[in-house]
Amino acid sequence: MGENGAGPTEPAAKKAKSDPTVLEQEFDKETQTALEEIDSCQNEIDAMNEKASEEILKVEQKYNMLRKPFFDKRNEIITKIPKFWLTSFINHPQLSIIIEEDEEDALQHLSKLEVEEFEDIKSGFKIRFFFETNPYFENDVLCKEYQLDSKGDPTSISSQIKWKEGFDLIAKAAQKAALQKGQRKRKLENRTFFSWYTDNEDPSNDEIGEIIKDDMWPNPLQYFLVPDLEVENLEEEEEDLEDEEGDNVVVMEEDDEEGEDDEGEGEGEGEGEQEAENEEK
Repeated sequence: MGENGAGPTEPAAKKAKSDPTVLEQEFDKETQTALEEIDSCQNEIDAMNEKASEEILKVEQKYNMLRKPFFDKRNEIITKIPKFWLTSFINHPQLSIIIEEDEEDALQHLSKLEVEEFEDIKSGFKIRFFFETNPYFENDVLCKEYQLDSKGDPTSISSQIKWKEGFDLIAKAAQKAALQKGQRKRKLENRTFFSWYTDNEDPSNDEIGEIIKDDMWPNPLQYFLVPDLEVENLEEEEEDLEDEEGDNVVVMEEDDEEGEDDEGEGEGEGEGEQEAENEEK
């Protein structure tokens, strides 16, 4: 019994102790030595991986700087194509889900998109949306920023949207959601583009920001051209179907000709037999 009457201290200590590691388990001497050598090698591998991560980070930083002029040039060219970003967003399988009809009209005025990763890359990034003058809000730029706080946890902040009177799309979406309150839907399906933009409650589960950064921003052209690619594929499928139908028609015609030949031969044989019978008579 211990001094405070709590019982022996040794069993309590053993109970609090975590499960033994591989090296703390009992093995024969040869196995124990081999395991310690493996553990030492693993430590060296981990240290090398950490060094590799540092080197990869430097390479990423270097090429982010080298890519920037090309991104800027691409943005200049994109301004020549009306509704480029709206079309790309609508054609994207994940982003299209959160864009409401009213928001489509607002996003027609999206003239430029920029994604800027912080210098150390791992700590966060910014997404900037540039808008032409439009009937919905006063802002010409909207910015959403993702970063890590002092504890290393993800956080996000968004610049405020200055809605024009009667055009608050988030309020309209909230009213619509209230009417659909009885319907069970996933949270992502209830989220709209601008409600996503202003929502900073749980950035660790914000897939939309990551999709824009890692999928849309690197190559938006692939999504802008999606309908054309689908039309081309559909035309190719129709051509293949027509070719197959053409082959079937040829085969059927050949079968019909063979059938006619067989009937002709049968008729000829029948007439020859009838003539032979008449001569005998």
